[in-house]
Amino acid sequence: MKSRSSLAPNVPANPSVNPSVQHKVAPKKLARRQFLKQATATTVATAGVFGCPAILRSASPNSMLQVASIGVGGMGRATMNSVASHPKAKITALCDVDANYLDQASKTHSDASRHKDWREMLAEHADKFDAVTIGTPDHMHAAPAVTAIRANKHVYLQKPMATTLHECRVITNEAAKAGVTTQLGNQGRSSIESRLTVDLIRSGVIGKIKEVILWENKPLSWWPKNTDIDGPGDAVPAHLDWDLWLGVQQPRPYFKNTYHPQTWRAWYGFGVGEMGDMGCHHFDISFDALRLTAPLRVRQLTPGSSGPLWGKQRQVELVFPGSDMTARDTVKLTWHDGDLRPDASRITLPKGVDELPESGTFWVGETGSIYKNYRRGNPVVLPESKLSADKYPSGFAKQNHYHDWVDGVVEGRKPCGDFNHGGPLTESILVGAMADRVSGEWLDWDTKTQTFTNSPAANALVRREYRDGWKVEGLG
Repeated sequence: MKSRSSLAPNVPANPSVNPSVQHKVAPKKLARRQFLKQATATTVATAGVFGCPAILRSASPNSMLQVASIGVGGMGRATMNSVASHPKAKITALCDVDANYLDQASKTHSDASRHKDWREMLAEHADKFDAVTIGTPDHMHAAPAVTAIRANKHVYLQKPMATTLHECRVITNEAAKAGVTTQLGNQGRSSIESRLTVDLIRSGVIGKIKEVILWENKPLSWWPKNTDIDGPGDAVPAHLDWDLWLGVQQPRPYFKNTYHPQTWRAWYGFGVGEMGDMGCHHFDISFDALRLTAPLRVRQLTPGSSGPLWGKQRQVELVFPGSDMTARDTVKLTWHDGDLRPDASRITLPKGVDELPESGTFWVGETGSIYKNYRRGNPVVLPESKLSADKYPSGFAKQNHYHDWVDGVVEGRKPCGDFNHGGPLTESILVGAMADRVSGEWLDWDTKTQTFTNSPAANALVRREYRDGWKVEGLG
């Protein structure tokens, strides 16, 4: 592996970055609080402690992208290993609050340094890597992402981008400002089936789109076994740093079978429920094919939640501005989850399909419809006599979502799911998810001001404050 000094360190990572604002790498020791304060700078020029990424547009074809992985268990591990499978990527740093996850990751990436605190890793070892993957629980997406971007690191961030609308907007804006290469982890966007569906919709085979119906009803395997958080809590396992796991959230007792591992998504402030989990996957095709922007209004038709847990099921209507691909000046998308199926009488099923699948999407057009089982299979144009399957668009090359990010860094181009796309997509999902807390009424959304203009209760959900010691300027 080549050292950073052999990888043209004086050439900017992106043509929009002026060579005159390149800086020395981080000093060997930098207090966390001092680091976070410096990392709040809004441009690379004012950060003063970070070097530009080593993989540059003019770099040698043999250069390796050196990657640090923050969060190396669960989906974080899958992300790390998928990125590492690219021949030009190497994992050089591992970071996790759970020593068991670190031990497992070290077996595969034995040369990588080990870290428990991502702040320490970025402050003291930023010269050892060029890019970062983030696969932490959702509540800890924004702080490391923004800090890494301000350190001029390329970022692969698992979906959803963040847990609040404000965090999403800051991440998107900071990435655009820094000119780094980014990718949101909505891997389905790279699949042949998704790209085929986009092409079919845009071809006009079913006319302009009148409505979209979506449903996701997989079992909530991540629902905590324990939901009683009264009392002093349980002993924290020796392998887990609970305070670091909480991160930006206020301190609270640890309870087993409650938050970690993989049972945090149900808790308000840590995850965003089932819509936050799967919405970025399901909405992406419509967002792309219909050229959607931010929703105008949203309402949840099912009872919402008010306590520490998100609701287990929801039906949410979102009204978006229309486009050249929609039949009217607005278009409605309706989301169902938690074993709540849409009205089957409104959905035409293809031949051989006797009942609604667990998860899917149905696009209602002026002259027909398109059905897609989310779990498997290609989209089906209905009626099937309208267009035979052998006449569907073809010639789609296989695309690896993780490799697309690495290639984007090396080649100096945008990957398919960069934050300019992933940010607005996630914001739309979160507008819908927040309706769970203010159910039953239409909530009007102004994306320019990031305001629910008719609901102070919904407005209170747009952003959050981070606890002392974890604050990031402009973020929380």
